[in-house]
Order: sequence, then structure tokens, then C-alpha cells
Amino acid sequence: MADPKSSFLNVYSILKSELLQDPAFEFSTDSREWVERMLDYNVPGGKLNRGLSVIDSYKLLKDGQELNDEEIFLASALGWCIEWLQAYFLVLDDIMDNSHTRRGQPCWFRLPKVGIIAANDGVVLRNHIPRILKNHFRGKPYYVDLLDLFNEVEFQTASGQMIDLITTLEGEKDLSKYTLSLHRRIVQYKTAYYSFYLPVACALLMVGENLDNHTDVRNILVEMGTYFQVQDDYLDCFGAPETIGKIGTDIEDFKCSWLVVKALELSNEEQKKVLYENYGKPDPANVAKVKALYNELNLQGAYAEYESSSYEKLVTSIEAHPSKAVQAVLKSFLAKIYKRQK
Repeated sequence: MADPKSSFLNVYSILKSELLQDPAFEFSTDSREWVERMLDYNVPGGKLNRGLSVIDSYKLLKDGQELNDEEIFLASALGWCIEWLQAYFLVLDDIMDNSHTRRGQPCWFRLPKVGIIAANDGVVLRNHIPRILKNHFRGKPYYVDLLDLFNEVEFQTASGQMIDLITTLEGEKDLSKYTLSLHRRIVQYKTAYYSFYLPVACALLMVGENLDNHTDVRNILVEMGTYFQVQDDYLDCFGAPETIGKIGTDIEDFKCSWLVVKALELSNEEQKKVLYENYGKPDPANVAKVKALYNELNLQGAYAEYESSSYEKLVTSIEAHPSKAVQAVLKSFLAKIYKRQK
């Protein structure tokens, strides 16, 4: 058996060649080359955690039974649908945020000859998902549920992105809007559903489960996704750039980060003034003042406290779940993120 990542990447090649031969569209050489280059640049480049966790979750739900080739292929195909969804969000997200790099290379829209065509490429990526589902799942009893699931999660993610964007509108920067409940709503919708719930929901559908019977699983995974984002916010400021692979810019970007929300909660009037005057400004001197205030307020301590209480709460909720197989899935997710450094 090849290592999981390389067999997962083989499935990418199969899905890609099917999409490049899709009978619904008559490809020219140019258009086929464009789509292939666009896919290779945007889809398989990340850590692939979301996609691979569909296969891991499916194995655990099957109680460690040996999976046959078809099962591995189908679980991989669903994993790739999530990676396609992620690529679609990131291509458009980078345009909206006017970003420069993604995964250590220039954003797709920054490439010469691509530019704003990237907006349409995002739409193409989005439309590949139902093509893949139709090719491989149309005969399955859970086909309609899969379509519903992807549509619903996409809607939730786009709505989360909207709250995030309207909160950080240029010219309307207002720290008083930033609260823990706003932070939670942005994170829940923008990140938690597609990164945490979606892979497990795909695996549950494959084993014949009805998702309506698993709202508790969804709630635990959304909670985990929130915890993951708080870690991300923390690492953006306190993580070592050489470990996390990027230089954090949440302070400069006026992000509704857990740290700034917590700082507002803990600050006296004097300290709040420092935040209001320096947060969201690109000058390193302003950023340094915000970081100094974070240290003064001991946000590292506040984070350590948040981390341990979240972890305990998650473990308690997971252990209360009646199914040992579902517990195993949830515990494997938690193990991947607890105390991570990047």
C-alpha cells in the first residue's frame, strides 16, 4: 500500500483527467491547458488535511475494517471535493484581500496573464465539485444528501466571509464592534463548517448515516473549529514565523482576532486608548505598541487558560457520545490540533 498522501494524489490525477475530458464542454487545446495549469496551481498545493481526514474518518467509522479499492477511491474523491472547495474559496479570498502570496508562492490572480480571470477560475473550481459528485456518486443512495451538504456548507462559509468583510470595511474601522460573540460567529461560519464538520459529514454519509441524527457531532466539530481558529489567531502574533511558515499580519490588517477581542475585554480605559490608536495600522511602531500591550495584559496566560478549558470541554463532550467509532473520529481530529505550533 503506497503512503496515504501519494495514493490520495493519484486520485487527484484521475479526477483532473476526467474533468479535462468532460463531455458537457468542448475543450480547445488552449482551454484545456488553462484549466489544467489552474488546477495544478491551486488545488493540490496545501497540507491536504481536510481531504485526507475524510479517508481517516471513514476508516474509523468502519471500525478499522480493511477498506477495498473502491471505498478508498470514493472517500478520496470526497476528500478532493473539499480540497476543490477550499481552492475555490482561497482563489477568490486572495482577490478580495488583495493578498500577495499563498502557500509560499504568488496568489493565482497575481500571475501575469491571469489577473481578474481568476474570478472566473474560482467559479470553474466551484462547478467542478458537482461534476465529480455526479461522475462517482450518482448511483449512491446518499447522492442527494452529498449535494445538499456541499451546498449548505458553501453557503455557510460564504456568509461567514461576508460578516468578516463587512466588519473590516475600509473607512469604517471600529474596534467597539469587536466582541467574542462576533469573533465566534465569523469563525463558526467562515472556517469551522467546511474545515471540521464537512470531512466527517462526508464519511458519515458514506457509512449510511443520516446527518440529522448527528447534530451533536456537528456541534462538537464546530466547537473544535473555533478552538483551531483561536490557536491560529494566537500563533499569528506569538508563533515563530519559521515554524508557522508565514509572518502574521492580523494586527496590521485590523482583523477581528481572538487576541484583540480578549485585550478589549481585559483593558482599562488607558489601555483601550492604546489599542484604538494603534490597531490596524501598518507601521511597525504601531504594531509593536499593540504587541507590548498584549504582553502587559498577559494574553499568553489568558490563551493557555482558554486552551486547557476548551480542551477539557471537548474531551467531555466527545466521551459522552454513545458511539465508540464516532468518539475515535472526534478524538483523532482533536489530537491533530491540540497544542499545535503551526
